[in-house]
Amino acid sequence: MPAWRDAGLSYVNYSSICARLVRLALKPEFRADAMKRDITSIKITRWRDGKPIKKTEPNDAPKKRSSL
Repeated sequence: MPAWRDAGLSYVNYSSICARLVRLALKPEFRADAMKRDITSIKITRWRDGKPIKKTEPNDAPKKRSSL
Protein backbone atom coordinates (compact mmCIF):
# COMPACT_ATOMS: atom_id res chain seq x y z
CA MET A 1 0.00 0.00 0.00
CA PRO A 2 1.38 3.44 -0.87
CA ALA A 3 2.63 5.61 1.99
CA TRP A 4 0.16 8.40 1.13
CA ARG A 5 -2.71 5.94 1.51
CA ASP A 6 -1.34 4.74 4.86
CA ALA A 7 -1.27 8.38 5.98
CA GLY A 8 -4.99 8.69 5.20
CA LEU A 9 -4.59 10.99 2.17
CA SER A 10 -6.31 10.79 -1.17
CA TYR A 11 -4.10 10.87 -4.24
CA VAL A 12 -5.32 14.38 -5.05
CA ASN A 13 -4.30 15.64 -1.59
CA TYR A 14 -0.96 13.85 -1.83
CA SER A 15 -0.14 15.26 -5.26
CA SER A 16 -1.19 18.75 -4.16
CA ILE A 17 1.19 18.60 -1.20
CA CYS A 18 4.02 17.33 -3.41
CA ALA A 19 3.45 20.07 -5.99
CA ARG A 20 3.45 22.75 -3.29
CA LEU A 21 6.72 21.44 -1.83
CA VAL A 22 8.38 21.39 -5.25
CA ARG A 23 7.29 24.99 -5.86
CA LEU A 24 8.74 26.04 -2.50
CA ALA A 25 12.04 24.32 -3.34
CA LEU A 26 12.56 26.36 -6.51
CA LYS A 27 15.08 29.17 -6.77
CA PRO A 28 13.54 32.59 -6.00
CA GLU A 29 13.60 33.75 -9.62
CA PHE A 30 11.44 30.78 -10.68
CA ARG A 31 9.34 30.54 -7.53
CA ALA A 32 7.14 33.60 -8.21
CA ASP A 33 5.84 32.22 -11.51
CA ALA A 34 5.34 28.76 -10.02
CA MET A 35 3.42 30.11 -7.00
CA LYS A 36 0.94 31.77 -9.36
CA ARG A 37 0.02 28.27 -10.55
CA ASP A 38 -0.66 27.20 -6.96
CA ILE A 39 -3.84 29.32 -6.86
CA THR A 40 -6.93 27.25 -7.56
CA SER A 41 -10.57 28.05 -7.94
CA ILE A 42 -13.75 26.06 -8.38
CA LYS A 43 -17.09 26.48 -10.03
CA ILE A 44 -20.22 24.92 -8.60
CA THR A 45 -22.92 23.88 -11.05
CA ARG A 46 -26.20 22.44 -9.87
CA TRP A 47 -27.65 19.69 -12.03
CA ARG A 48 -31.21 18.49 -12.45
CA ASP A 49 -32.35 15.80 -14.89
CA GLY A 50 -28.90 15.62 -16.45
CA LYS A 51 -28.73 19.35 -17.27
CA PRO A 52 -27.04 22.22 -15.46
CA ILE A 53 -29.61 24.55 -13.91
CA LYS A 54 -27.51 27.29 -12.34
CA LYS A 55 -23.85 28.16 -12.17
CA THR A 56 -22.71 29.71 -8.90
CA GLU A 57 -19.40 30.75 -7.50
CA PRO A 58 -18.49 29.48 -4.00
CA ASN A 59 -19.16 32.92 -2.47
CA ASP A 60 -22.61 33.00 -4.07
CA ALA A 61 -23.66 29.67 -2.59
CA PRO A 62 -26.42 29.90 0.02
CA LYS A 63 -25.13 29.93 3.57
CA LYS A 64 -26.62 27.75 6.28
CA ARG A 65 -28.39 29.70 8.96
CA SER A 66 -28.48 28.60 12.55
CA SER A 67 -31.87 28.16 14.16
CA LEU A 68 -30.91 30.07 17.31
